Formats: sequence, C-alpha cells, structure tokens
Amino acid sequence: MNRSPTRSPIRSMTGYARLKRSTSLGDVTISVKSVNHRSLDLSVGLPGALDPFETAFRAALKRRLHRGHVEVRVSLERKTGDAPAAIDRQMLDAYVTAFRAAAREYGLSGEPDLNAALRMPGIFAESATAEPSEALEAELVAALEAAIDSLDQFREREGEGLAQDIAARQARIAELAAAIEPLRESAVSALRARVEKRLAELTVKFEPARVAQEAAVLADRSDIAEEVARLRIHTAELGKLIEKGGAAGKELDFLLQEMQREANTILSKSANAGEAGMAITRLGLELKSEIEKIREQSLNIE
Repeated sequence: MNRSPTRSPIRSMTGYARLKRSTSLGDVTISVKSVNHRSLDLSVGLPGALDPFETAFRAALKRRLHRGHVEVRVSLERKTGDAPAAIDRQMLDAYVTAFRAAAREYGLSGEPDLNAALRMPGIFAESATAEPSEALEAELVAALEAAIDSLDQFREREGEGLAQDIAARQARIAELAAAIEPLRESAVSALRARVEKRLAELTVKFEPARVAQEAAVLADRSDIAEEVARLRIHTAELGKLIEKGGAAGKELDFLLQEMQREANTILSKSANAGEAGMAITRLGLELKSEIEKIREQSLNIE
C-alpha cells in the first residue's frame, strides 16, 4: 500500500526496544515493552536514585503513546568515583545463614562465596537519590525519547503489515456489498410473493387489494437497501481511516461494530427470500467473516 505524503504510520501496540545512554549521572539502560490494551496503561520501574524523575518519564510516555500496556524498566550504572554503594547487610546475613544451614542439612563442606553474594540483585543498597535538576531530567527524558523512537520503528513495521491486510479486506468488503446490491429487488419480490401466498391461504379472506397492500408493507420492511447503503458508507470510511493512519484503533473498533451490525441485519432480513435471499446469505456470511478478521487485526492497532 503506497503512503500518501500526509499519511501517518499505523502502529501496532506490540513492540520492544532497549537502549543504553550515557548521562551526567552515569550510564542508564532503558527497556520499553508494549502489548495490547484497550487504553494506555503504564508501568514504570526506576532505580531508587531516579525516583524523582518518574513523573517526567510518565509525561513523556503519555505524549508519545496512546494505547497499550507499556512497561518501562531503567537501570543505572553510576560513574566511577561516585560514593560507593553500601552493602545490604541484612541480605548478606540471610545469604550466609541459608548457605550454612543447607551445608549442614546435606552434609556438605564449604564456605559462602562472597563474590557470588555480591552479584545477587539488590545486595547493594541504593546510592543517594539523584538531585532532580532540570539538566539531568532533560538527559534522562531524551534517553527515554530515543527508546520510544526505537519502539515506534518496531511497531510501525508491524503496523504497516496490519494496514496492508486490512486494506485488502476492505476492498473485498466493498466488492461483496456491490454484489449484494443487484440481488435486493429480487429478494423483495420473493418476500412479497411469499407473504401474498400466506395471506391468501388464511381462513379469513381479505380483499385482493388489501392482500397486495399488506404484502407490500411487509416486504418493504425486509428491504435491505438502507443497510447496504450504510455498509458501503462505512466501508469507504474504513478505507479513509487506514489511509489517514495514526492512532486509529479506537475509531476502527467502533466502525467495525457498526459494519457488523449492518451485516447481521442484512442476513436477518434476507432469510426466506428465495434464491436471491440464499445468494445474499452466502455473500453476507463472507462479509461477516471479513469484518471479523479486520476487527481481530484492529485490536492490535494503537
């Protein structure tokens, strides 16, 4: 599908990015993972030293992302020369105690390995919290923005594939709606004839003109002209949404619900409408299938 100059990319809600960036405080590693969600749900995990910057991180994420469950994890490696981190003595004591208890229980020899203990996650207590300066905040937010850029590149590649698949199915839906249109009058005629026959078979006899009038009213109620017209309008709007791109997920979801409603009504009204009704039913079932497949795809669009 060719992009127009004004088209924004369609993005999937699924993606992953990891970035390492040097700052004045030290090296930060940022990982960002996103998966499907009806709204924007953020989970931000920062080391204690960077706690003052959580609000700035969340604000940056909200500026760039619109939907999805997004997990951000940040680690910090301070520059050499910073104050040494204190060992968590409680954790170290627990390690030594557990090691010796296991050695006694299983009759093993050996002493606790300090090198192994110092590699345990969380063994070092957090260094002093970073001062929330504007310069440092700008560095950290810039690193996060770069990680989001990488995430968006991942999501745009997947989103382009989704957009191409939806565009192909949208074209097929337009073909099906066009194929249903010429069958409508035959279906209405079949329904009118069916109603006239049933009214004529009733024990209570009606005037022929009254029979024809009632049959016409009931048949008109089963006419699918309005549903087909609305379906074609919705289908054209679907094409415009995909062409426009951007954060189209919620609009797509609403539009596809409307299209599915029209398809269901077409099937309902066309029952018992003779051969034309059977042909409409075959087309309508394929129509519903294509709409449902698009809806499944749209659930992963931002």
